[in-house]
Amino acid sequence: MFETRERPGDEWEISDATTVLGHRSAFAPSWEVERALASGAVEGDLVLPFHPLSFRDFMLYEQHNIGAARGYVGRYRPGVARLARVYETVTRSVFPAFRPKPLWYRQPIYYMSNATTIVPSGTPVRTPHYTKALDYELELAFVLGRPLLDASPAEAERAIAAFVVLCDFSARDVQIPEMDSGFGPQKAKHFVTSLSSTAVSASEVLPRWTELRSEVTINGESVAKPDASRPRWSLGEMLAHASASEQLLPGELFATGTFAGGSGMEIGRWLKPGDFLRLDIGGVGTIEHRIL
Repeated sequence: MFETRERPGDEWEISDATTVLGHRSAFAPSWEVERALASGAVEGDLVLPFHPLSFRDFMLYEQHNIGAARGYVGRYRPGVARLARVYETVTRSVFPAFRPKPLWYRQPIYYMSNATTIVPSGTPVRTPHYTKALDYELELAFVLGRPLLDASPAEAERAIAAFVVLCDFSARDVQIPEMDSGFGPQKAKHFVTSLSSTAVSASEVLPRWTELRSEVTINGESVAKPDASRPRWSLGEMLAHASASEQLLPGELFATGTFAGGSGMEIGRWLKPGDFLRLDIGGVGTIEHRIL
């Protein structure tokens, strides 16, 4: 059992032993109803399959970083793009600046995003007034079903409860300057993220997650089939890293980062008002949005 209190002078109260530090399970119906009502939902509204306590977004795919960097300089830094093309043609290797930073090869890396701006599939998405480069990112995400602290990769995987499709919307013209400041992305990412309307049990997805087939469709046209097959780290490794000397709680959300080829910047297809976006991961779920 746990005992908690809101203020130093309050009496200690016993909390349910199935929770940690007084947090109720994110899978309890009462929790979900409370969160839905707090977000202003009424009968008939679209709702999330669960309401995350927090959201950490990793980057597991080297090829996504390379493709996105190539797409960014192609649009915003044509001089660098020309130099990179010459380098890659002559050396038949990737332009060094397009690869992830050295730390990415030594440990899983992630940023903390905004769990309060996550919306369900079907919600119209308004382009932020401060960007001219709205982009989608197709990702696989999962939610914890039990607490973790200093977990091994095997222990961490056993704590995964369910999987969803996630779209990490990005303002690309804002993102790079923010990250160049020495901090992670802020307004470039925090305005909205979305989840599929259903969640699939871990037992259905874990054995085959790197074999999942996915597709991006815009206005009915298939524009990409992102690749999940070559992550740098396993899900257990990334989750164990997050739990190092840090208490993780049931209901916290984690994402793999964008599958290779899973963003518009990689293929030169930027979102614009009026577009109808569909992201699908076979056997997991679908996300659909009208872009306003």
